[in-house]
Amino acid sequence: MTDDLLHGGALDRMQIAYPNAPTPWIDLSTGINPWPYPVGVLPPSAWQHLPTAAAMQACRAAMAHAIGAPESAVLLAPGSELLIRLLPTIIAPRTVALASPTYGDHARAWRASGADVTEITDPLAEAGKVDALVLCNPNNPDGATLERSHLEYALTRQAARNGWLIVDEAYADISPALSLAPFAGAESLIILRSFGKFFGLAGLRLGALLGPPALLDAMSQRLGVWPVSGPALTIGTQAYGDGLWQAETRDRLAAARRRLDTILLDAGLWLVGGTDLFRLAKTDQAPQLWHRLAEAGIYVRRFGYAPDLLRIGLPANTAGEHRLAAALSP
Repeated sequence: MTDDLLHGGALDRMQIAYPNAPTPWIDLSTGINPWPYPVGVLPPSAWQHLPTAAAMQACRAAMAHAIGAPESAVLLAPGSELLIRLLPTIIAPRTVALASPTYGDHARAWRASGADVTEITDPLAEAGKVDALVLCNPNNPDGATLERSHLEYALTRQAARNGWLIVDEAYADISPALSLAPFAGAESLIILRSFGKFFGLAGLRLGALLGPPALLDAMSQRLGVWPVSGPALTIGTQAYGDGLWQAETRDRLAAARRRLDTILLDAGLWLVGGTDLFRLAKTDQAPQLWHRLAEAGIYVRRFGYAPDLLRIGLPANTAGEHRLAAALSP
């Protein structure tokens, strides 16, 4: 059973591997908001017609305003995962530095392109020394954050050698002040944004590439004429335009994270990081605990490179919190 080691979310495989687990399963493996943006009834045109330029423009404008980016620097895409895989077809850095640990697909994509990839605990130390510096802010899975001033310094160093600073901001909607979105469009800066995690609608497949015009043009050619579905554009426009929901959700997530912290600490786990969407816990009994939780119908994230770590998302309700607490009890 190894499919879950890549990303989590392999709930169908978990159900097969643990057929006697109680249902419903609680999937805490992905770090996605368990209280998604409320999707109402969509107009029939969102489903029946090809996505229009006007719908694309409306969603792009709503996103740009919400994240504080210049609208001209935003290119919508069907999620950030595809962008990670396509970037090496546009830029060709010979040397790439990444944080360790971080979201694994970055290293896989750059190694597959033939780049010399270095994974280090302090990637900012490589600013100005490599062709591409790749950072996640906040980082996944440990939730580490980098101040905007430090990123500005790294961007200056990268630009001086005609290199790239690539910042994956998949979790930045939790902490908008960390984002480099206001600098989007600057030469040498690439930002990846994801809609699904904070808004809780990962299946919608909506994200964006923020960058200079030539980069956006090249990516646009690869994505094609209708890269984002009509329903995704409609929902994205509504959600990004709903500032009150976003503010209330940040408060709700923070409160739920504090409750989760209490559950994990009471169970004797050592909290070593995370965000308001997930916590990273350490224990010498992680493999056994992962198995015990699975037998209880609770799916959390494990890591092949760090068998003493578990990443645990937010339960959606009080019943889920109680089930988690009970399953964690010796």
